Amino acid sequence: MSAASLAAFSADVEDYYQVEALRGLCPRERWNTFEDRVVANTTRVLEILDATGARGTFFVLGCVAERHPELVTQIVSAGHEIASHGYWHELVYNLSPEEFRADVRSSRALLRDLSGQDVIGYRAPSYTIMERTRWALPILHEEGYRYDSSVFPIPRRRYGMPRAPRWPHRWELGDGREIAEFPLPTNRYGPINLPTTGGAYLRLLPFGMQLGSIRSLVNHGRPFVLNIHPWELDPGQPRFEVGALTRWTHYHNLGKTEERVRALLALTRFRSQSDVLADLGIV
Repeated sequence: MSAASLAAFSADVEDYYQVEALRGLCPRERWNTFEDRVVANTTRVLEILDATGARGTFFVLGCVAERHPELVTQIVSAGHEIASHGYWHELVYNLSPEEFRADVRSSRALLRDLSGQDVIGYRAPSYTIMERTRWALPILHEEGYRYDSSVFPIPRRRYGMPRAPRWPHRWELGDGREIAEFPLPTNRYGPINLPTTGGAYLRLLPFGMQLGSIRSLVNHGRPFVLNIHPWELDPGQPRFEVGALTRWTHYHNLGKTEERVRALLALTRFRSQSDVLADLGIV
């Protein structure tokens, strides 16, 4: 098996106003009042993948799929995997176990109906599978999911599981049950892990460092996933009056995202997360 086959691509399909950083300005009850840009932005992602010959996994919000069922069909027709990003982009630790089960169950059922795929993957909004929400993993298994891709093995206040394994593995759930985990990519610096790329880090970290890190992962045959949000390719999105930190994390380098994604996709052959996990014998 070549090292190139261990690179995965994923996109978290949500709109710009659905992110947690803007929740105070964009509560769910007002979502239908904002300009909808998710179809155009996701279509742009699909065009980039098609141009580079890459395949990937699209973690789709249930509410987006409900509003735009044709988008799910478009993703499937282009040869990509459909997975779940939950239904309403609610952080796991803000939900009770019963609420979480209802959220992931309804999302999976809708995505299965629309895609014709089994829908075996899940990614929590804002990567909020962490030590205090590990209770969610058995629920995912019980609801038919075979892998999770929510764990970021870095120290962060709102997410992160810094002591988690850095590479794809299986979580033991008890009673002989397991679920696979495909963590987000990190570099090891002394005693701590730091993010490699993906999401906001693709825009915020020095790009030369990211290129070097991904080349090293490819050359050493390490499995990893490059993750983006379609809204991050959209510098023309409506802007909100926010504080300096949110302005930096949400809007910085939006105009450079596509160029950076294309440069990383050129380094190797990218595939869906389920395909990589299958080759590793984990799902």
